[in-house]
Amino acid sequence: MKIFARILYETLAFFVRLILRLNGGLEVRGIENIPLKGGALIASNHISFIDPPMIGAIVPRMATFMARKGLFDVPVIKFILDQFAFPVDREKPRPSTIKESVKRLKRGELIVMFPEGRRSETGQLMEAKRGAGMVASLSKVPIIPTYVHNTDKVLPVEAKWLKRGKVTVVFDKPIYYNPTISSDSYGDWMSHDEISSKVMDAIGKLKRDYEDKAG
Repeated sequence: MKIFARILYETLAFFVRLILRLNGGLEVRGIENIPLKGGALIASNHISFIDPPMIGAIVPRMATFMARKGLFDVPVIKFILDQFAFPVDREKPRPSTIKESVKRLKRGELIVMFPEGRRSETGQLMEAKRGAGMVASLSKVPIIPTYVHNTDKVLPVEAKWLKRGKVTVVFDKPIYYNPTISSDSYGDWMSHDEISSKVMDAIGKLKRDYEDKAG
């Protein structure tokens, strides 16, 4: 089953990259910042439904996703999600979701998380939910702040198909929760809310830096 899942993942990733490149371009920055092994958490802003498959298609290893529980009710989508994701109830977050995330991270998986908890309809960054900080605190794996740009223009809220345009993904250097690993670490004194806020601050800096350079 693992071999099948990997083949399916790599096949889907290839076609997602191909479609995005043909649709206007796909730019990736900082891919070297993603650890090639061991548990790690990619924390990204979320402005379009295309964000999860796009990030999954460009990372250098197979990723796992937290997916909205309702998506698992659609048979075809459920079959795919069962291979690479686990459900999250946004209306009633459960401790089991945090436990599952931490278990997978400690097992060495790469998990993609959207700290805001949902897609931003304005394109602006929103306040992070507490869950991101809880997962980071309990797992103590490196967190890679990630910024996605222009996906909301390529696939707007009401659009049924892609609009032509270039999309960009920027991966920042990992931030470590454990203060013995890095000078950029969070201290143990920080609350889960504060950790979540710090992650969003890092994403915000990526956004500002990108926009400044883009002019």
